[in-house]
Amino acid sequence: MSVLEHALVVFSLISFGYFVLLNAVYLVFTGIAWRRVTYYRRARQFSGADEAFASPLTPPVSILLPAFNEEAGIVESVRSLLALRFPELEVIVINDGSTDGTLRRLADGFDLAPIRKATRTTLPTAPIRGSYASRKHRELWVIDKENGGKADALNAGVNAARYPYFCAVDADAILEPDALLHVAKPILDDPDVVVATGGIVRIANGCRIEHGQVVDVALPRSRLATLQVVEYLRAFLVGRMGWSRLGCLLIISGAFGVFQRSLVAVAGGYSTTTVGEDVELVVRLHRYLRERGEAYRIQFVPDPVAWTEVPEDLGSLARQRRRWQRGLAEALWRHKVVTLNPRYGVFGLFAVPSFFLIELVGPVIELIGYPSVIAGAALGYLSLTFLVAFSVVAILVGAVLSVAALALEEFNFRRYKRGREAARLVAMSLVENLGYRQLATLWRVLALVDVARRRGGWGEVRRRGLGYAPARGASRGR
Repeated sequence: MSVLEHALVVFSLISFGYFVLLNAVYLVFTGIAWRRVTYYRRARQFSGADEAFASPLTPPVSILLPAFNEEAGIVESVRSLLALRFPELEVIVINDGSTDGTLRRLADGFDLAPIRKATRTTLPTAPIRGSYASRKHRELWVIDKENGGKADALNAGVNAARYPYFCAVDADAILEPDALLHVAKPILDDPDVVVATGGIVRIANGCRIEHGQVVDVALPRSRLATLQVVEYLRAFLVGRMGWSRLGCLLIISGAFGVFQRSLVAVAGGYSTTTVGEDVELVVRLHRYLRERGEAYRIQFVPDPVAWTEVPEDLGSLARQRRRWQRGLAEALWRHKVVTLNPRYGVFGLFAVPSFFLIELVGPVIELIGYPSVIAGAALGYLSLTFLVAFSVVAILVGAVLSVAALALEEFNFRRYKRGREAARLVAMSLVENLGYRQLATLWRVLALVDVARRRGGWGEVRRRGLGYAPARGASRGR
């Protein structure tokens, strides 16, 4: 056997092994998710959210909303935050040097007036240009600062926050009225142990939004956005639920997470030298607390919903996914000392190595594996029958995992109540592996090339704004 033949066979076996490992992990996590979500749904009936809302012991929360050129949806986002059911909160919008009409929209929508307000300087940030308070809502105020990036804006918010916990929310997100109560419930139940929680992010494209609230849940017209609905449900309800159950949750979405303010401040705040400030912070908190031997828990809660707008064109989606992958790579590399280190327990011995192998190395294996396996079969080194059978199994297993996530959603939460929409989601989960998965894999590999070339930046993501909702009679999307 020649060197080329040997290389093709070896890499084909590596590809098959990666496939088996990846799907074994997700099958196990699917089982965990079904058990935990079902338990959560039953327990929620007795969770005492109304009691928490009425209790004077419920700690107040500062909501931080960083905004850069978010004029399309900033007013709707702030309205959704002001409508939250929570005993005591403040909403701090950090205008990070926007060059569009973000600040003007806020001033017009909430009758802002300039104020003098002293804030901490614990975390260094770009200069603050001014502060504004709303004449309509005493719990709302705005920080106007020079541009420093999202992490810098969040650090300014952490400095300014009055309360012991803060909730970081994306400017293109809308929270449901009880979302903050539910995502904070683990902290209320065990404040000495739970230091951070994250809720689920769902896709608002296609939904009808009025006065900062989602009043009619519907699927996007765009096929590309609908594929992301399937993807988000699998990632949150299966992936994050599984990691949370193991005590190894690495990612709390920047769109919706609650943190202990003092802990984040002493740990150094959000990093301004990565595009993945959310994942880097969570990994750093794990490392910080484990190095000090402190008992803690970072928890995912499957029901509190933040609705967000996703890209509906391939260019914007590609830039978003490459940025996410760069952020993950930077965070894992920055904290590589944790990998396979017994000092960090299951987090270092299993979670971080799994993310390295599955999320970073995996896409490279998968992308090279496709032509290698096909070439091996074409040249007769691999059985064509085996290749066809394996391809069919791979597609079916991927579809089963996606359909299981959809069934988990439908059985426990039933957000998409129209039968035709459930059928459309199932159809999308069946075709997801025929092109979309491979495209997403390519973007993730290109992100690693970006890291190697030290390419940074966020890249532009086109948005229509959360107030946009196409007419029900409009033709279906791209």
